[in-house]
Amino acid sequence: MLTLAEKILFAIATLASLYFTYLGVMKIIGHISSGQGKVDWSLVPKRIGELIVKVGLFQPVFRFRPGPSILHALIGWGFISFLLINLADLIYAYSGFKLLEHLGIFGDAYRLLADVANVAIIVGIVAMMIRRFILRPKVLFVRETTLLNPAARAGIMRDSAIVAGFIFLHNSMRFLGESFSLALANYVDPWQPSISAVSKFFVGANPTALTVGMHLSFWLSIGAVVAFLPYFPYSKHIHLFFAPINFALKPERKSIGQLSYIDLDDQSIEQFGAATMKDLGWEQILDSYACIMCLRCQEVCPAYNTGKILSPAALEINKRYHLNHGGTTDVAMTELIPEEAVWACTSCGACVDICPVGNEPMRDILDIRRNLTMMESNFPKQLETAFKGMERNMNPWNVSQADRMKWADGMNVPTIEQNAEPEILWWVGCAPATDVRAQKTAQAFAKILNAAGVNYAVLGKNESCTGDSARRAGREDIFFGLATQNVEILNEVAPKRIVTTCPHCLHTIKNEYPAFGGNYQVIHHTQLINELVGAGKIQLAVDSEQYKVTFHDPCYLGRHNKEVDAPRDALKSTGVLTIEMPRNSAKSFCCGAGGAQMWKEEEEGSGRVNEARFAEAKATGADTVAVGCPFCLTMMTDAAKGDGGTIQVKDVAEIVAEKMK
Repeated sequence: MLTLAEKILFAIATLASLYFTYLGVMKIIGHISSGQGKVDWSLVPKRIGELIVKVGLFQPVFRFRPGPSILHALIGWGFISFLLINLADLIYAYSGFKLLEHLGIFGDAYRLLADVANVAIIVGIVAMMIRRFILRPKVLFVRETTLLNPAARAGIMRDSAIVAGFIFLHNSMRFLGESFSLALANYVDPWQPSISAVSKFFVGANPTALTVGMHLSFWLSIGAVVAFLPYFPYSKHIHLFFAPINFALKPERKSIGQLSYIDLDDQSIEQFGAATMKDLGWEQILDSYACIMCLRCQEVCPAYNTGKILSPAALEINKRYHLNHGGTTDVAMTELIPEEAVWACTSCGACVDICPVGNEPMRDILDIRRNLTMMESNFPKQLETAFKGMERNMNPWNVSQADRMKWADGMNVPTIEQNAEPEILWWVGCAPATDVRAQKTAQAFAKILNAAGVNYAVLGKNESCTGDSARRAGREDIFFGLATQNVEILNEVAPKRIVTTCPHCLHTIKNEYPAFGGNYQVIHHTQLINELVGAGKIQLAVDSEQYKVTFHDPCYLGRHNKEVDAPRDALKSTGVLTIEMPRNSAKSFCCGAGGAQMWKEEEEGSGRVNEARFAEAKATGADTVAVGCPFCLTMMTDAAKGDGGTIQVKDVAEIVAEKMK
């Protein structure tokens, strides 16, 4: 198809394009390589199946924004098809041989695929352009009060325009070129229905004009690819390669909230957390290139939703734009995200969970906290009370260990000294043991266990805080001491199973204590309640007149540990009518207490996280908000009191205990 001169010119242009693309790619590799840790290539074979689903079917994309997700899929599936189609077109341009088109039914299927993919991409990209540049929904922009690299303010729109323009030009010109080809042959191809329909408009046109049109279409289609390639490493389109790499090589974690182990017995450690970008893991630097700048993480962030200056998307975008504009990984992290934003994070994990390309901005933030607290003693002063409590009395409430069992006064709650070989070790937790309101949860759960005849015990005065709040606030030293002590005690007890009344305790013991040598089977108290109901060990009196309950999923139960059914099943067993909030299960909105927020004031914003969540619960018309976490219990109770106290807030265990015969 191409003339000799065109072939030579195209080859030269391609080589030049590939050279400059190579320079851009090598710069990216250098930046990523400057991060901490090493790539574990052995993960790839184990993740092939998951990779096919996530990349081939765009499964993570469809978890949010269904309309735009369908449009994205049209473009994405079309792009995957065009990897083969463009290769075939290039071979034809140089040799005149139409690859795959002379293989009978397979050739017919190929031409149909090319036709459908071509139309799908054009429709998808036009719709996306209308959405971004004409409709301009707020979810696609970052507030002015949030720190965003100045180049990114205009650059994001410019990048979107360049990428969208390239995709439209490439695919529309390919479509026209094929139409010219069919018109020149005066042929209607039933396996290319769309292209054939358009070709009818050109039938009878001057053959020379059609031939010139075919050549021009090639240069504007395949030539657009050649022209775009050097820009590709600097565009958001680079996520096409880095998203699969993210899914394939991201370090293994037991949960999205599991943090990396730091051995504080190692005296050679000189740096804690991330002071600069190069202190992050290599995969955290890669995140900035995988980011598609869709701002989904920002849309689900409880801090951003309540007017705080934190935007997890802005953090990733700032990393990318800093590096793309000549910056190095020596940049201080607080130049990429303000300290105020760092301390606004609730560590709810919503940003990590919803990201369609596997990014983990929450992890960056917690690494920055490690550096601020451990290296600079720079943290909100309200946290000092909780830190001192955990250091002196093994709990953030600063209640004496001698009073750890006062909540059980008058109740038959055996300690491990009284029952040395229990079937269940109940890890009560600091809040249920020391907080007046949360103690009612512990008392209700004890009634359930006793009524069911469960062989259980508690650690009593030997139980300490798991260290969750210390770790989320960056105080690895406090966490290390508590974790080491708790694992030593637990290993001595050797529990068959551990049940917790706090998702934060569950998460820490289950997912983070294994790094300290503590491997246990850990379940949430709602899971055990379901077991007991299913085994017929507790009988519940179901009222004829139902009252309505809405369940608020704790972030560290539903999102971090993927348990969403147990609390709902427990509630349903009592006969209450359960009503779901719009944001529920793994997509639940945070109560505002996680990430050590329980012990400090919220950063300034347009509202409070717990009040925003309570308003959502109230809108369901429920009589009671059910919770499965003592932190959520406190936050929802405070919000309910502020609203006049017309709606009750109770732990699932309290509701079940009330219904026991």
